[in-house]
Amino acid sequence: MASPPDTSKTMKLERYNSYLRRVNSTKFLNASSKLLFRATLLIALVLILFFTLNYPPLTTDSSGHSRLHTRNNFLSSAFYGSGVGGAAWEKQVRHSSTPRRANGMSVLVTGAAGFVGSHCSLALKKRGDGVLGLDNFNDYYDPSLKKDRQALLARHQIFVVDGDLNDGPLLSKLFDVVPFTHVLHLAAQAGVRYAMQNPQSYVRSNIAGFVNLLEVAKAANPQPAIVWASSSSVYGLNTENPFSEGHRTDQPASLYAATKKAGEEIAHTYNHIYGLSITGLRFFTVYGPWGRPDMAYFFFTKAILHGKPIDIYQTQDDKEVARDFTYIDDIVKGCLGSLDTAEKSTGSGGKKKGPAQLRVYNLGNTSPVPVGKLVSILESLLNTKAKKHVIKMPRNGDVPYTHANVSLAFRDFGYKPTTDLSTGLRKFVKWYVSYYGIQTRVKKEINLHPEESA
Repeated sequence: MASPPDTSKTMKLERYNSYLRRVNSTKFLNASSKLLFRATLLIALVLILFFTLNYPPLTTDSSGHSRLHTRNNFLSSAFYGSGVGGAAWEKQVRHSSTPRRANGMSVLVTGAAGFVGSHCSLALKKRGDGVLGLDNFNDYYDPSLKKDRQALLARHQIFVVDGDLNDGPLLSKLFDVVPFTHVLHLAAQAGVRYAMQNPQSYVRSNIAGFVNLLEVAKAANPQPAIVWASSSSVYGLNTENPFSEGHRTDQPASLYAATKKAGEEIAHTYNHIYGLSITGLRFFTVYGPWGRPDMAYFFFTKAILHGKPIDIYQTQDDKEVARDFTYIDDIVKGCLGSLDTAEKSTGSGGKKKGPAQLRVYNLGNTSPVPVGKLVSILESLLNTKAKKHVIKMPRNGDVPYTHANVSLAFRDFGYKPTTDLSTGLRKFVKWYVSYYGIQTRVKKEINLHPEESA
């Protein structure tokens, strides 16, 4: 009988091979662990470098206040691209704000996608000043109109940053990138009646936002001169006519008016303590192309064209409500005149070095027109009778009568309104039917006057 085969050598060989596999596996795991550790360490170092360069610590300026220090670098460009803070974004900001004329201004225009802001931005750019816009594109009225204004500005190489006044780091960054000579502060929560629905929006924008802007401006070096939009609403329950800058403004009739009056007092404080040169402009019922849909002349036009009734207010004692309607081109002239005559701020890094200019002006048309007359002009231009509903003015903060005395603005920078209501409304209606694509007899009527620009 044959003996069984000897398998001892085979078993020894298999044990040896198993041992080698275990050894190799252990070495592989050890090597992998070391590689993973080194890779993790390398990634951590890269991230630390990235955040150090792009989000540096707050530094303290000469006023003792912390502010964000920013710089341009290749990592910013690589990670942010054209977004806020990136190299491409900073290039846009600088290009837009660089003046193209000798001794030109570099102006930050807040509310640049708004009605007055867009017109002023275009006028400044046209004469060779540098203009950078800032707007938060809120939905108080249709944001698409603001976006269209933004597109119009872009065609004239004006960059509008999408941002909010209450974003302190963003404002600080803008002032780090550009040494603005002037600020035209037109951003605000507008409207008298809306304040009864959303009062906090007025506090956030007209007070907190204004203070935030002044905080950043006072710490800037150099400090810019500031021109900002107050309102004729500050005259409130004042019964003296025409309204003059020396009249009482301590009886506001609406929250909107109260926030604008608060802005005037806040401006006085920052002028007194920090040496900021500040000019306040009290606008009187501005109207014209690219206007605000919440204004009476605008929604009257829409309602008349669509055959809908309009409410015409009378005072409690049956008198007609009248407004000092001021055409947008006249307001723009006043804004630019204020900027041109604004003296330099006297502070540096938040410290006042001497008395600074502080002014306030009325910008109106000096000729109040009853709202009924406004409707009659629109009826003629639109070739359509309005369905009028005459009612008593509700107690919502509106005042029955406004009339501007502009002699102070005329004395200091030659402000003189030249556009009467009929002429201004004709230009508005021409723009309106073109913008909204309304093909009616209106267009034929308006085009009988081709010399008038939209």
